This record gives sequence, C-alpha cells and structure tokens, in this order.
Amino acid sequence: MFQKVRNYLSLIKFSHTVFAMPFAMIGFTLAWFKYHPDKELNWLSLLIKVILCMVFARSAAMAFNRYLDRKYDALNPRTAKREVPAGIIKAEHALTFTIVNSVLFIATTWFINPACFYLSIVAIFVILFYSYTKRFTALCHIVLGIGLSLSPIGAFLAVNEHFELVPVLFSLSVITWVSGFDIIYALQDEEFDRANKLHSIPAALGTGNALAVSTLLHIFSAGFVIYAGIIGPFHWLYWAGAAFYVAMLIYQHALVKPGDLSKVNMAFANTNGIASVIFAAFTIISLLI
Repeated sequence: MFQKVRNYLSLIKFSHTVFAMPFAMIGFTLAWFKYHPDKELNWLSLLIKVILCMVFARSAAMAFNRYLDRKYDALNPRTAKREVPAGIIKAEHALTFTIVNSVLFIATTWFINPACFYLSIVAIFVILFYSYTKRFTALCHIVLGIGLSLSPIGAFLAVNEHFELVPVLFSLSVITWVSGFDIIYALQDEEFDRANKLHSIPAALGTGNALAVSTLLHIFSAGFVIYAGIIGPFHWLYWAGAAFYVAMLIYQHALVKPGDLSKVNMAFANTNGIASVIFAAFTIISLLI
C-alpha cells in the first residue's frame, strides 16, 4: 500500500507543488488580511479547502498528462521510466485517478463559494487541455503558465469573491515565470519533439532563440512582481522577497547556455522552487505586519 502511494506521488510529481502552492498562499493571505472585511469566516477551514483544491487540480492535471503522453513517454529515453510507460501504473488507472481528482476539485469549490464553483469548470478545462497543446502549438508553455497562474487568483477569490488588480498581477507573473522555465525544461527534448512532430518553443526556434524568449518572459515576470509591490499593500520586506525572486530568475539563466544543458534540471526544479517559497514567505510576512 505504501509503495502504491509512493508510485502515485511520483506520477503527479507531488514535490513540484512547490511551484504554484506558495503563490496560492500569497493570494489567500492578501485577500484575508488586506481586502476582506468579513472576519466571521473560518479562515482555517477555508485555507484547508484552498489547499485541497490545489492538490486535486494539480493531481488531475499531472495524471492526465502522463496518461495522454504515454506513447511519447515510452519512445523518449528521458521519460521511458515514468510510471505509465514503465507499467508501474496502468493507463486506465491514471485516467481514473484524473477523473476522481477532477470531481473532488469541483466538489470542493462548491463548499467555498459560488464564484469558485462556477469558475472551477473553466479551471479544470484549462489545466487538462494543456496536455493536448504540444500536439498543435509551440505556445503550449503559455497554456501551462495560464494553468498554474489560476492559483493566486483562485485562492484570492476563495476569500473575496471579486477581482482586484494586485492578485491579477501575481497571476500574470506566474504565467510568464512558468512559461519561461518550462521553455528551459523543454530544451532537453528539442530533437525528440522535432522527430515526433511535437511542438515547443525550442523545437520551433532552436536553443539560442528559445532561451531568449525565456529570458524575455522572465523579465515580464519580474516586472509584474515589481508593479504589484508598487501598488500593493505591502511592508518593505516585500521588496527583499522580490529582489530574491528576480535574482533567482537571473541565476537560472546563468546556469543554462546553448552549448551546455547539463544544469537544466537544477535551473528548473531547485532554482524555481526556492524562488517561489522564499518570495512567498517574505510577501506573506509583509502582509501580516
């Protein structure tokens, strides 16, 4: 039983929750302490529901991606040992896991508020639709970014049922941040994607130009974070977190060069995971002060 749980956690890359979850916590804290006047809500119960939504939605998205890409994953030496192509988890079980998590996600939003419930259908469509996009557009990285960007605005709406500019800026930052680092990650499969008629920025533009696009996206991400700090209700500690976030964006581009992709995984997982956690910590503390 324990091994089966480990297999499913590996299937959905549970450790990568660190990318979007910190921004969801920013959205939740921002709404609760700065924009929401009704303090009669049970914040702990609401927070648990938001976290469950994050877990269910991401689990559905990752499992569906593994299910849909199983044929390509089996052909790619880098991904052939993933749970579905390796036979550790059956394809139909991965699909069932996707359906169950999708239903749980939508059901959980029902217990949050009407806005989250109605928008949950759109959210689950976007995050599942991403898995198809590599088959027809190099903009698949942007769609992935849009999927993860729903975390800060979704958590904000869970507390405060209307939009505000600051959480939208955080969502825009996530779109450009995730799209940028996903392009870096996709560099590993540039030749495989071309050979199998799959679409990505590296396959379409080549390594050098793909890195340039990634850099531009990360400049925009930094810009959205800076603009949010200018107009948002933050303590000066926010700027320490923002400076660290920008520094980590710069650092990951220093790790990956057109002639040297040996540190792609470090740039993708370690750098971005640390960036999101530290930035979120400073931002949340600045909202609590």
